[in-house]
Amino acid sequence: MTSPSPAAALTTMRLLAQKQNLRSFAAGEVIFRTGDEGASVFGIVDGEVEIDWGQEHHGEILGPGSSFGVGALVDNQHRRVGTATALRDTQLLEMNREEFLFALQELPMFALEMLHGLEDRLGHIKQPSGDLSQPPQA
Repeated sequence: MTSPSPAAALTTMRLLAQKQNLRSFAAGEVIFRTGDEGASVFGIVDGEVEIDWGQEHHGEILGPGSSFGVGALVDNQHRRVGTATALRDTQLLEMNREEFLFALQELPMFALEMLHGLEDRLGHIKQPSGDLSQPPQA
């Protein structure tokens, strides 16, 4: 079995976005800040988002097909652990827990696509000497 591609994740997000309202953010606009309450996950349909993990950690840049903020789906009292900022005009699919679970039920591959993207991001973040300013491929 092959791993889902970033293109597959983006295709799924665009399909879901047709049924959901998209949120638009202008370049430089903060999506959420460290410490904010979090109740939703975001999928990037178009644009770029920088996740700033603070001074002790390298940030990351995510593009179309990537998702972020998944911690909010795991913990009902989640606080954001990084600051997310749109680097250019960006469209995001925002899903709360119920919408996310519905998407998993209707499009089971979405779960695999998200897990693959998270695995790529974690592997990229853990690289001791990698250039973390370059986005992972998911």
